[in-house]
Amino acid sequence: MIEEENDDDLNKNDGEPQETITRVTGMYKDWFLDYASYVILERAVPAIEDGFKPVQRRIMHSMKDLDDGRYNKVANIVGHTMQYHPHGDASIADAMVQIGQKDLLIDTQGNWGNILTGDSAAASRYIEARLSKFALDVVYSPKITEWQASYDGRRKEPINLPVKFPLLLAQGGEGIAVGLSTKILPHNFIELIDASVKHLQGKRFTLLPDFPTAGIADFSNYNDGLRGGKVRVRARISQVDKTTLAITELPFGTTTSSLIDSILKANDKGKIKIKKIEDNTAAEVEILVHLPSGLSPDKTIDALYAFTNCESSISPLGCVIEDNKPLFIGVSEMLRRSTDNTVQLLKQELEIKLGELEEQWHFASLERIFIENRIYRDIEEEETWEGVIKAIDKGLQPHIKHLKRAVTEEDIVRLTEIRIKRISKFDIDKAQQKIDALEEEIAQVKHHLEHLIDFAIDYFKRLKKVYGEGRERKTEIRIFDDVDATKVVIRNTKLYVNRSEGFIGTSLRRDEYVCDCSDIDDIIVFTKEGKMMVTKVDAKTFVGKDIIHVAVFKKKDKRTIYNMIYRDGKKGPSYIKRFAVTSITRDREYDLTNGNKGSTVLYFSANPNGEAEVVTVLLRQAGSIKKLKWDIDFADILIKGRTSKGNLVTKYAVKRVELKEKGISTLKPRKIWFDDTVQRLNLDGRGELIGEFRGEDKLLIINQSGMVKTVTPEVTMHFDDDMIVLEKWVPKKPISAVYYNGEKELYYVKRFLIEQEGKEESFISDHPNSQLEIVSTDWKPMAEVVFAKERGKDRKDNLVVNLEEFIAIKGISALGNQLTKDKVNQINLLDPLPYEAPEEVHADDLEVVDETDVSSKVSSAQQGQNVSNSDNGKGDSGPGGEGQTTLF
Repeated sequence: MIEEENDDDLNKNDGEPQETITRVTGMYKDWFLDYASYVILERAVPAIEDGFKPVQRRIMHSMKDLDDGRYNKVANIVGHTMQYHPHGDASIADAMVQIGQKDLLIDTQGNWGNILTGDSAAASRYIEARLSKFALDVVYSPKITEWQASYDGRRKEPINLPVKFPLLLAQGGEGIAVGLSTKILPHNFIELIDASVKHLQGKRFTLLPDFPTAGIADFSNYNDGLRGGKVRVRARISQVDKTTLAITELPFGTTTSSLIDSILKANDKGKIKIKKIEDNTAAEVEILVHLPSGLSPDKTIDALYAFTNCESSISPLGCVIEDNKPLFIGVSEMLRRSTDNTVQLLKQELEIKLGELEEQWHFASLERIFIENRIYRDIEEEETWEGVIKAIDKGLQPHIKHLKRAVTEEDIVRLTEIRIKRISKFDIDKAQQKIDALEEEIAQVKHHLEHLIDFAIDYFKRLKKVYGEGRERKTEIRIFDDVDATKVVIRNTKLYVNRSEGFIGTSLRRDEYVCDCSDIDDIIVFTKEGKMMVTKVDAKTFVGKDIIHVAVFKKKDKRTIYNMIYRDGKKGPSYIKRFAVTSITRDREYDLTNGNKGSTVLYFSANPNGEAEVVTVLLRQAGSIKKLKWDIDFADILIKGRTSKGNLVTKYAVKRVELKEKGISTLKPRKIWFDDTVQRLNLDGRGELIGEFRGEDKLLIINQSGMVKTVTPEVTMHFDDDMIVLEKWVPKKPISAVYYNGEKELYYVKRFLIEQEGKEESFISDHPNSQLEIVSTDWKPMAEVVFAKERGKDRKDNLVVNLEEFIAIKGISALGNQLTKDKVNQINLLDPLPYEAPEEVHADDLEVVDETDVSSKVSSAQQGQNVSNSDNGKGDSGPGGEGQTTLF
C-alpha cells in the first residue's frame, strides 16, 4: 500500500509530497497470493503435459467413468463431474460445450450451438454426448496414469491424462488468470501429425494456426505463438455480381452476428455504403451484402476489411503450466515436448505390455508343465495345504529350467485353481501354439522398444490415416497488403473553406465548397503568406487567413507537385520552387518561404501529376529596367524539398504572374486502371490495367456509334455506356474498322490514324442506318465474313480477310474499300497475325540525368533576368490529373 507522509515530512522536503511503502500483514499477506495461484493453476491455464485445464480433465475423466459406448445426457455427465470439480454445474456445462464444438474428443448429439452464428447450445438436459473413437484411442491409458485424491477425498482423479497427441495445439486454449493470460491458437490436425513425424526424424518444421471458421490469415508476424506476435485474419469475400458481395468464411473470433453488426455500424458512420444485408447462414456461412448501383465492389471489399470486423488481428500468447509454474513457450517447443512425451508414454505402454505378455507366457508354460507331466496327481496323498504346495513345487523343479523367472507361491496357487474339466480337455498342441504366439508378441514388443522412434512415427501415421480424413486445412495462408483507409473510405461529407477569414470545415455550408471528404481525412492548406498546415477534418478549424489552396492530403504522395513563386520579405527578391509534401506533423505550421516577415506568394499551383506550366512574369515600371515581361517554364525547375529556398526569379518588384500555358507531367509514368463495374479510372489497382502513362500520353476511346477521340486520362472522367475500346493511344498505330454504310447498303473496310488529338470524330457515315460492325487496334487484324444463304443457292464459304492487306491507311473521313457485294450474315473479329510492335521511345528513356549534376537555372535569354540556383533542399518526385492554379 502507498500513502502520503504527514505534514512534518512535507515541510522537511520543500513542500513536495513523498511516498512510502507500507507492507501488508496478516490475512492480506497470504490470501491474494493463494487466490492468484489457484486461478492460475486450477482454472485458467492448461497444463503442458496433456493440454487440459482442470475442469476439462475432470470432464474427460467422468466421461470415461460413464462410457459404455452409448450416448449420455450432458446433464448426467455434468452431475458426475461435480464429484471431482468443486464448482457449479454451469461452469462444467459451458466447458463441455466448448470441447464438443471443437469436434475432436466428444461425439455430440443434439443442438450444441453454432460457432459460425454464435448461437448457444441447448440446455444440458436436452443434449447428449459420448467419447469419440479418437479420444478413446489417444487420451486414456489407466495403467500409466498417475492418480490423486479428489477435492473431498472420496474419489481418485488423474493428475494428468496420458494424452499421446499434441492436443493443446489442435484445440487451442484461452484463459485469463490473475496477472497473466494465455491464448494458444488452434492448429491443423494433419499438419501437427506431420510436424511430430518431422521432429522424430530430426527435420525442421513450421507450425501455423488453422481456424475452424476458415477464412484467410496472414501469419508473417506469428512469432511462433509467443508474446509479441500478431496474426491478421480476414473473411473470405467474393463478388457475386456488380451490386452483390458474398461473405462465405469468417475471421477467427467473430460470428455472423458480430460481423453483420460491425458492417451496419460502419454504414451508419458513413465509412461504407450498403443497400441491405442478407444472412443465409446455415451449415455454411453465406452473408450477402447488397451495394447501391455505381459503387465499386473492389473498393467496398477493401473498405469492409478496413472498417469492419471482416479483418481483425489476434495476439497469441503461449502460456502453459509446467511443474505447477507458468511457462511461456512457443508452439514449436510445445509440439516438441508433446511429441517427446508421447514417445515416453508409448514406451511405458510397451514396457507394461511386455511385462504382461511375459507373465502370460510364464503361466502358460507352467500350466503346460503341470498338466503334461501330470503333477496334479502328486497332491492326491497330501492332507495339508502346505503339503500340496510343496508337492507341486517338487514336481515342477525338473521342468522349469527354461523359464525366465523363478516360480513363486502365487504361481503354484494359480495352478491349484485350474478346473478338472480344463485338465481333461487339455490339448498339448493348442497350448504350444498359444505359447508360440505369445513369444512372437513378446519379440514384436521388444523390437518396438529397441526401435522406439520408428514405432512412434508409425503410431502418428496411423492416427493420420484413421482420423485425418476430412481434417484438411481450412484457413488459407496469405500475405496481406495493407488497406489504405483513406483510399477506400466513402466521402460522406463535404468540405468548405472561408478563404479570407482562414476557416475550413464541414459545417461552413454558406462558404465556398471545396470537395467531398471523409471524417478520417487530413486536409492540407496553403496561405498567401507562404504558410502550410495539415489538419484533421473537423466541423470548423482556423488554419490562417488568406487561404490560397485547400485539398485532401494524401500521405506519402510523391506525385502531387506544388509550383510556387514568392516574394521574400516586403521588398526582397522573388524566388521560384517546385516541391512535394510527403510527410508532415499534423497541426504544425510550416513556412515555405525564406522566413522573412512580409513574404507573400505571387503564384501557386497544385499539380496532381507533377504538371509543369509556363507562366509570364510582369514587373513594375521602375528606374532603368528594360525588360518588364518574360516567360518561365516550371519544367526547367528541379523538384526539391519543401524547405528549399528556390531559384532567384528577379530582384525587382513583380507586378503579377500570369498563367500562359498549361504543362504536362515531368514525372515518371503512372499506372492507370479501369474499373468496369463503376466505369471509372483509378490509380489504386482496381479493375484492368490500361497501361503506364506519361504526361503527354492519351487515352483512345471508341464508341459503338462510330465516334473516336483521344483524351488526357483523369480519374474524374465519365464514359459512355456504348464504349467498346479504351486503351493507351499509340499515335502511329492504325485503327481498322468494318462498317455498314446505310446510304450505299454495303459493307466497307477502312484503316486510319487519329488526325486531331482531343477532337471527337465519327469514322462511319452519318446515315441513320450506318452501323459499326467490328473495330480493331491490332497491327495486323484478321476478320471473318459469314455469308447469308440465298434462295436456290448454296451458302458461300466463310471469307477470311487480312485487313492490313485489304486496304492501305487513309484519312479518317475516307469511305474505305467495299468488302463484298454478297449478302452478309455476320462479321467476326479473329485473332490478329503475330507482329512485333516498335518500341515507344521517350526522352527520359534515352538519358538518365542525375539531378545533383544539373543546373536549375532558368534561361536568362528567356527571361532577361539573373536566375541562380540557391537551394538547400533535395529533389522529390511525385501523381496525376489536372492542376489547381492560383494567381496574384
